[in-house]
Amino acid sequence: MKLIIAMIQPYKLPDVKQALFEAGVHKMTVTNALGCGQQKGFTETYRGVIHEVNLLKKVKLEIAVNTDFVQPTIDAIIKGARTGKIGDGKIFVLDLPECIRIRTGEKGQKAIG
Repeated sequence: MKLIIAMIQPYKLPDVKQALFEAGVHKMTVTNALGCGQQKGFTETYRGVIHEVNLLKKVKLEIAVNTDFVQPTIDAIIKGARTGKIGDGKIFVLDLPECIRIRTGEKGQKAIG
């Protein structure tokens, strides 16, 4: 079992969701986030005052998958999120030692579904 965490551009969320659905991945958690990487932000002027914006809006996806769905999930995220420009995002793959479905008490791969 793996936990896949992806940081993507907010406007790419519909494309990523569509690619995930086509890959057979329907369960995910989506969170709005702020962050910066190579983009390093930007400056803007409002009423003559310069503001440095170095935390940009991102969307964080968290998807728990069984081992056989890891690569299809990664491929779907890349397919939906890639623009070829700086700021497309990152994907992190972590080991998931345990998963428990609260409603039924199921554990492991059965709990992920």
